[in-house]
Amino acid sequence: MDNKKFKIFNNLIGIIILLLSSFVYLSTIEPTTSFWDCGEFIASSFKLEVGHPPGNPVFQLFARFFTMFTDKMHAAAAVNSMSALCSSFTIFFLYLTVVHFGRRLYEKNHKEMSISGAITIFGAGAVGALAYCFSDTFWFSAVEGEVYAMSSLFTAVVFWAMLKWEEEIDLKYQNRWIILISFLMGLSIGVHLLNLLAIPAIVFIYYYKKSKKITWKGSVGVLLLSFIILAIILYGIIPYIPKSAAFFDRIFVNGLGAKFNVGATIFMVLLLVLCFLGLHILRKKDKATLHTILLCFTTIIIGYSTFSIIIIRASANTPTNEYQPDNPYTLVRYLEREQYGSAPLIYGEAYTSPYDVAQKKYYTPLGDKYYRADSYTPVYDSKSKMFFPRMWNAFDKNYVDFYNSYTNKQFKQVTITSRGEQKVIQMPYFKDNLTFFFDFQVNYMYLRYFMWNFVGRQNDFHGSTPGDPIQGNWESGIGFIDKARLGDQSKGPDYLVNNKGKNHYYFLPLILGLIGFFFQLKRDKKNCWITSLLFLLTGIAIVVYLNQPPYQVRERDYAYAGSFYVFTIWIGLAVVAIQSWLEDVTKKTKIPSAATAGIATVACLSVTVLMGCQNWDDHDRSERFTARDLAYNYLSGTGPHAILVTHGDNDTFPLWYAQEVENIRPDVRIMNTSYLGTDWYIDQMKYKTYDSEPLPISIERKQYLYGTNDYIYVIEAFDHPILAKDAISIFKNPKYKLSDNKSDFIPAKKLLIPVNKENVKKYNIVGEKDYDKIVDTVELTISGKTIGKADLIVLDILSEYNWDRPIYFVSMGGDVDLGLKPWLQFNGFSYKLVPIKTPDYRDTPQINSDDMYNQLMNVYRFESLKNTKMHVDYQNLYTFEAVSPIRDMFVQTAEKLIKEGEKDKAVNLLDRCVDIMPTENFPYNVSMLHSTNELSIVKIIEQYLKCGQKDKAISVADQFVLETFQTIEYFISPRGNDMIYKEGVDVNITFLYYLINTLKNNGAEEYAATIEAKISPLLN
Repeated sequence: MDNKKFKIFNNLIGIIILLLSSFVYLSTIEPTTSFWDCGEFIASSFKLEVGHPPGNPVFQLFARFFTMFTDKMHAAAAVNSMSALCSSFTIFFLYLTVVHFGRRLYEKNHKEMSISGAITIFGAGAVGALAYCFSDTFWFSAVEGEVYAMSSLFTAVVFWAMLKWEEEIDLKYQNRWIILISFLMGLSIGVHLLNLLAIPAIVFIYYYKKSKKITWKGSVGVLLLSFIILAIILYGIIPYIPKSAAFFDRIFVNGLGAKFNVGATIFMVLLLVLCFLGLHILRKKDKATLHTILLCFTTIIIGYSTFSIIIIRASANTPTNEYQPDNPYTLVRYLEREQYGSAPLIYGEAYTSPYDVAQKKYYTPLGDKYYRADSYTPVYDSKSKMFFPRMWNAFDKNYVDFYNSYTNKQFKQVTITSRGEQKVIQMPYFKDNLTFFFDFQVNYMYLRYFMWNFVGRQNDFHGSTPGDPIQGNWESGIGFIDKARLGDQSKGPDYLVNNKGKNHYYFLPLILGLIGFFFQLKRDKKNCWITSLLFLLTGIAIVVYLNQPPYQVRERDYAYAGSFYVFTIWIGLAVVAIQSWLEDVTKKTKIPSAATAGIATVACLSVTVLMGCQNWDDHDRSERFTARDLAYNYLSGTGPHAILVTHGDNDTFPLWYAQEVENIRPDVRIMNTSYLGTDWYIDQMKYKTYDSEPLPISIERKQYLYGTNDYIYVIEAFDHPILAKDAISIFKNPKYKLSDNKSDFIPAKKLLIPVNKENVKKYNIVGEKDYDKIVDTVELTISGKTIGKADLIVLDILSEYNWDRPIYFVSMGGDVDLGLKPWLQFNGFSYKLVPIKTPDYRDTPQINSDDMYNQLMNVYRFESLKNTKMHVDYQNLYTFEAVSPIRDMFVQTAEKLIKEGEKDKAVNLLDRCVDIMPTENFPYNVSMLHSTNELSIVKIIEQYLKCGQKDKAISVADQFVLETFQTIEYFISPRGNDMIYKEGVDVNITFLYYLINTLKNNGAEEYAATIEAKISPLLN
């Protein structure tokens, strides 16, 4: 086959692969926003606002372009479609990449391209591309509005472009590909930094093609050079361009009285002028190499300049304006992800290391000048540091306990100097540190994900602990292997045994990948090193860099998609290997080589078909609207002009989407306590946003700047409660400081908030039938010795509260530690602050039953939960049965209605609860989630019985008992010398006895006896 025909067929097959992958992803995208960061990305893109650090302006520009062709109700689908198309083009460029490597392998033993060779190479490209197309991790990111799909596309295009340079090495303008790569690298910074990890592999492609003699010494030097180039971009260009611009800006602002950003703009113009002037001079002097290097630098700067959009939009005070990087100094901190902190990498503290606090300075806008503010940073004694610290994060006691499970509380004793005194501390042994690294960070947080993609997956539940046999493990589908690792899991509840996330590939993709790797290693060592380097840098190197602590809030497999991308190159090359073996075997027969090529291709393609069939049902989100409806329910359950205090990603980002994109309840002010400890977010709470008036924050900016008053001491300067307003006044008064003459403080633990009863009634803070419960003053009791900055701001708002707009918390007090819990009224998806004290708030919460009945029956959207065509993944199961337990909302309200004699209303609620949460989607027993769900089910049965609805009670009980015994059967199954989960068996037997007692106490003794009879064999 001549080269022209090869290119025609190659392009044709590539387009077919592109169309197929586009169909797959566009058919399975989520039609609206998803959980986690997607709501924020879609909302910030829809109106070009400022998302979380370190920013993604390129993603936002493209996403905004896609939304221009839709209305607000389809904006999320447009952004999700963009991700789908980015993903399908990634598959397209992967196909071309595998074809390139396949051709290099073929050319090692063949002078001309034969028909069989072309079939083999095209087959290799198709197999590799489709293996990645149908892989678990990549498909998950492909159907939602996240940055990882576009980031993968940049990586795929950059790697392919370098291969094109290699193909055109003898042409006059081959360096145009290198210039394109540089520009794409600059642009990719505005999507995600993962793309930069392709640089070392690209440098080796250049070295292998240009060098006349390849040596180990030369290879080591090139490796070091590639890391230097990576470091120059990552630690030079990215931080120091804005730092230099910030320095210029401060000269102009503080020295010349200019406005913010004038100096930075002049700096960028001068930089580009110098670049273009340098290019002109080098071109005239015919310095081709230097000209190319400078042109690469210039194109990187041009691509990177997209971050100017961040400053422009931040300066416009957009509603979503995270970190408010409206000047170059704040942009530097934004790019450095300062608010998230950093993990030690090569040398640093252990989790047992004590620290001192050192003061450092930073510049921030204050008024019309840059102000040099104080902040504080932890400082560790050198003896309390260690090489390659992996067990380092003592932020959470659970982390410490997790680390201790690796040390067995065996430590070495080290003497250090801390705060001027010598003390003996405990330090973990390096061997335990390494054990944690290999067992948790490498095995559990990388290899487990790798096996998900190329061996199979147990279920889509979030795993958090190595050794847990139930949640999130890899599983092959080969019975004896899986049983040896996880126990016999063939019997049990449907949501576990037949989980749609249970995908079995029987090791086949892994085997093909290993065949392809070793075949390339044998036939084409140079390209094998290039792919291996990229595989390691996008896999294990990221593991080392992230240095993740335990108990991640979600699975992190998306971070390693690049390494899975590389492995599918080897899966594709397995076709070349198998065809070569078949050709050797059939040499003496009359079987044509084209037939062996076809056999190898079809055999390997069948593995990708298996992956697609296994993964479709759990990656199909086309029927899912739950995240959007959850946001609607949070917002619609609040009163006019409410303040809604949220705490995490999933109770905030979908709400931002609902307000910014679909214009749902723009009068509600969302206040996230995770951000409320930052100066920029407090500033934004003081602005009017849409129909939401500013929050009454009286504390001056200087007292809540970054690094100032992060923790505030609470002392008892009074022997009686004082007004919260007076406490805040003392806090703000510069005359009052602690004994160090610099620390602000709150002067009392018991604080009073007067109640404006007229406003309470006027603005419907309390229902009419609870008017007699309204108190004159709300008394708050701070339990701790300190409060955080977020608590301080909430207290400031409450000190000025005139009861003229309702305040809600998405959980009972959440992260706010001000003694609010006895003053919160259960409101379904949130808790409302009311001037009614409920001492026994856990067992008998304050509820406005009329209001709750209306919301549950008429206001909240629950229809998406009923849709049995929708795949209810772990995130949805956990959200609606544990985090925001829907059944509990109905049970709490029904309980109040029964006490008030409204049994008909209670039955209506219970019927609706059973209807909207079918057991096909939301089982009655999900005890492995450790939620209140099972108690709610028993309550539903009890309430039906109290209302005289015995048949309905028994119907629910039948299903609950069935699922509970199935769960016990699952947990009691053998695993080694023990059972899968003994504690789970005990918990579920307790649930059954709780149900039995409930039945006996409500006239269903006979039915209770039948359950007791079934339990007896378990106890024996």
